[in-house]
Amino acid sequence: MSALVAACSVAATAWLAVQTTSGAIRQEQGQNLTADARIYQSLLGYAAAHPTWEGVGGTVRELAKKSGRRIALTTERRDPLADSADPESSAALPAQASAIVDPLSVDTALAAETAGASGAPADRVDPRAVGPFRLPASERAELQQIAERNVACLSESGIASDVVRSASGRPRIQVVGNDPDRLQGARCMTDALDSPTATEKKALKSLNQLADACLKRQGRAGVQLKLDLSWGQAPEPRPAEARASMAPSVAPSPMPTSPPTATPSVSPESRPSSAVGNGEDGRAIASCVGTARREQLGSYVASPALLFISDTGGTTVPGFDLSPANTARIAGTAALVLALTVGASVLVGARLVRPLRALTGAAQRMRDGEDSVPVLVAADNEIGRLAATFNDMSAHRARLEAQRKAMVSDVAHELRTPLSNIRGWLEAAQDGVADPDPAFIASLHEEAVQLQHIIDDLQDLAQADAGALRLHPEPVRIEDLLNQVAAAHQARAETAGVALTVLPAPPGRPVPRLTADPVRLRQAIGNLVSNAVRHTPSGGKVTLRPYGSESGEAVLVDVTDTGSGIPPEDLGHVFDRFWRGEKSRSRRTGGSGLGLAIVRKLTEAHGGTVTAVSVPGQGSVFTLRLPADRGGSSGNGSTEAGSTDGLSADGLSTDDLSTDDRDGGGRGSEQP
Repeated sequence: MSALVAACSVAATAWLAVQTTSGAIRQEQGQNLTADARIYQSLLGYAAAHPTWEGVGGTVRELAKKSGRRIALTTERRDPLADSADPESSAALPAQASAIVDPLSVDTALAAETAGASGAPADRVDPRAVGPFRLPASERAELQQIAERNVACLSESGIASDVVRSASGRPRIQVVGNDPDRLQGARCMTDALDSPTATEKKALKSLNQLADACLKRQGRAGVQLKLDLSWGQAPEPRPAEARASMAPSVAPSPMPTSPPTATPSVSPESRPSSAVGNGEDGRAIASCVGTARREQLGSYVASPALLFISDTGGTTVPGFDLSPANTARIAGTAALVLALTVGASVLVGARLVRPLRALTGAAQRMRDGEDSVPVLVAADNEIGRLAATFNDMSAHRARLEAQRKAMVSDVAHELRTPLSNIRGWLEAAQDGVADPDPAFIASLHEEAVQLQHIIDDLQDLAQADAGALRLHPEPVRIEDLLNQVAAAHQARAETAGVALTVLPAPPGRPVPRLTADPVRLRQAIGNLVSNAVRHTPSGGKVTLRPYGSESGEAVLVDVTDTGSGIPPEDLGHVFDRFWRGEKSRSRRTGGSGLGLAIVRKLTEAHGGTVTAVSVPGQGSVFTLRLPADRGGSSGNGSTEAGSTDGLSADGLSTDDLSTDDRDGGGRGSEQP
């Protein structure tokens, strides 16, 4: 397992290193390619605008200065045309050229680097190569005036636009924005910007003749080329508004954020027209138009040249050649790293596995029912904290097991006493020793009632543990409920010489409205009152007082007595089941030990809490805290603290709560 982890770690590290290095290499190569593309485009533009390479030396030196590279141009036979470095003192040019600079056959890869989304021209003719389509100064000035008048007209109509000059010198209007509908209502366009000038007509006629000659050699009919190099029937007359909105010279296009690049009026792409031929004819026409363009522009552009781009030392960008020696070196290094990683993983894994094995052994002993020895916590790390948590769980399990055994013993003891009494009296009657008179029957009934109350208490706790206590909430006036509980226990309190009173809420702490199950709530408070009366000496007092919390979100009920109190070491166990401060107490003197456990479960079923505060020799205060109604809402219904199956409140009447055993099976068993 450790070896697998180590191998995966090495593989992941190697993959990350390769990806990082590859990314850096690709970034560097991308930057070099972008710089090379700029150089290529600059020289391509020079070749498109000049018939020879004479005078290109200044451009080459300027580009070399900006890029920090050596740039050289030669003919296809490698005769030097221009070199940014001294040919005599510099290294020889590389065997392979970086690119071929030919405006009539553009390198599509380098052109795409700078062409953007439009890519390279389809016929591979540089758009800056316009040849005979270049306008003379007079025609440029005339078209410029027309374009400026149209821009002014559009500006008056609220449409921003600019005049952009193409490579041939023909101006066109570029609208700022991308909403073509804005031009529909404008009446500023004229046909002058759409119609070819005399120079363009002459060049277009020559181009048409060359294209027709090519088509004739293929046995195809000639075509009529338009200014944008599309072909087909002559355009039908259109209204001035339609021509204005459809004219390519004013086609709406977004205003560029950087200075726009001039584009020729003559489109480099031939667009087939449905008016002429089928798909095969269209391909043939497009091919002939491209051939005619290159033939027409041949005398207007510079001849193809070889472009060499290298560093100042004369070498090109180094490649990456993985020789067998380098491969062996890398493999050896990887194997060494793997071996070291495996060794370190084995050592670290052994230290990790040792405490885990101890935990596994302890868990298996716990599963088999054996006493689990605490696992040694060696360090404050994840495994150490796991061991400490396991030790806490083991100790908690041991406590729960001890409580379970004690509970079984207590339940057996509590059930044995009344059953033994009933059996003894019945055997005495059977043997003729005791007469079945009313006193005899009353004694048996008392023992049966005690037995029934123990079973009822156990059933209540079992249902609370299972979440099956069914509640019937309704609006409750807590003051009336406390008066009912006090009235039910008043006789017992008077017999014991204890004053039992209900006090009003203190000033400033009014009691909020409460929705609760009144029967279950009387059961909980009755257990507390019965417990308090039992452990308050004659002459003492027990008081009940309701009040609201400071925030008004809860209803609190205090049951206060002036009894013997509870020692601090026992206070944390008073709500445990079958717990007694004095183990010698019986049910008659100390209860069954279930009353306060039932109080806690009933309070939690209402979403509340119960707490106890006691001072030995002075008395105790038990406080119920129940959530108050929000927004003053109240209602009737039946809810469950768990599932829908469970004990209903039937049979838990006030009379039941006022009996000795029903109310007293609690604090007497918890309090010493």
